[in-house]
Amino acid sequence: MQEHDKTKHLKENLFKAVLQLRTEEEAAKFFDDICTIGEIDSLSQRLEVARLLKEGKTYIEIVDLVGASSTTISRVNRCLNFGPGGYTIVLDRMEEKDNS
Repeated sequence: MQEHDKTKHLKENLFKAVLQLRTEEEAAKFFDDICTIGEIDSLSQRLEVARLLKEGKTYIEIVDLVGASSTTISRVNRCLNFGPGGYTIVLDRMEEKDNS
């Protein structure tokens, strides 16, 4: 198996594992096991930056609210505008759930 194929297989297994989680508590336990506190904080911050960008907040407002760097905000903004749509899928579903 080539290196690219190995990496692809490992990522697929990770995504399948995440799909096995049924509750927020299970997700918290899994991410606590698999990530460092810093990694969880970074992922959480990026998701919040994406939410705020979708709400129309400015970079300056986001820096004040979340403390994210302009580099992080720019990266998330680029993903929202030109990425595969993962942030949008998750944020839209979270919003639908909050509104129901």
